[in-house]
Amino acid sequence: MDEVELWCGNGSNNLYNSVDNSLDIRKVLLQEGGIKMKRQKAIKPLVIVWTVIVVIFLLFPFFVMISTMLKSGNEVYSSPPYWIPKKIAFSNFIKIWTQHPFAIYFRNSFIIAAGTTILTTILCVPAAYAVSRFRFFGQKLVLYMYLVVQMFSPIIVVIALFKIIARLHLLDTYLGLILVNTVFTLSFVTWMLSGYFKTIPVDIEEAALIDGCTRIQTIIRIMIPIAAPGLVTTIIYSFIVSWNEFMFALTLVQSVAKTPLTLGLYNFVGRYRTQWEFLTASAFLAIIPIIVLFLLIEKQLVAGIVGGAVKG
Repeated sequence: MDEVELWCGNGSNNLYNSVDNSLDIRKVLLQEGGIKMKRQKAIKPLVIVWTVIVVIFLLFPFFVMISTMLKSGNEVYSSPPYWIPKKIAFSNFIKIWTQHPFAIYFRNSFIIAAGTTILTTILCVPAAYAVSRFRFFGQKLVLYMYLVVQMFSPIIVVIALFKIIARLHLLDTYLGLILVNTVFTLSFVTWMLSGYFKTIPVDIEEAALIDGCTRIQTIIRIMIPIAAPGLVTTIIYSFIVSWNEFMFALTLVQSVAKTPLTLGLYNFVGRYRTQWEFLTASAFLAIIPIIVLFLLIEKQLVAGIVGGAVKG
């Protein structure tokens, strides 16, 4: 009986001690939580201020571009300069279409970018599928080489490319620029799309093969529809890179009839004077197709980037 009473007494004491300990732990956690909340409240205004500063820093070049494109030539070079135009000069947009072959530049850039995008897509889909599904010696090395190619500047091979394109009689042609742009976009989009293909379960593909589909039919009917977000990402990347390309156009194009938009903008930079009002107005019009394209497929683009990064 004494042992039972002793055990009960010890049990109650242990219970009280455990309750006290749990209360102490709770107090400590509440104190730590309160300290963290105070720190967060103190840091929040600093984060907001820093975010505003970064946003202003990033948007400032666009503000300068918009301000300059709405000024006349005399206002651009006025001293001291001012940010807000005294008189908005919409005539700058009319002049670049009437006094300069801006429509030809725009057309050439679209043909080159669209051609590069189509050719890159046709080539990267089977290449990405092969890398993601087939097992062969040096598979990882091939993927790494895709990235290594992106590390080198195109200026290293521009002379060699010029000789090759000249031998093929493709200087000053759309096809020459399309082929060169495809060479430098194909490696990265293949690597990116292969990472997206790896996220697709093999069981889906095997079920299609069992049902009688060939390998090509499986790619066209099963893989491409499922991998549509990743494919959209590669298409946008190819289009933007080709649309903004300058160096190869400067090297391979010799006539106004084949001059793309990036090279046409460079014509506003003279030896003694730069026509900033026309240059900024043209640059503003040049980024509109990219912005519209991005807004139309924003969801697919984000999904493709995230999906391709999972196993890329």
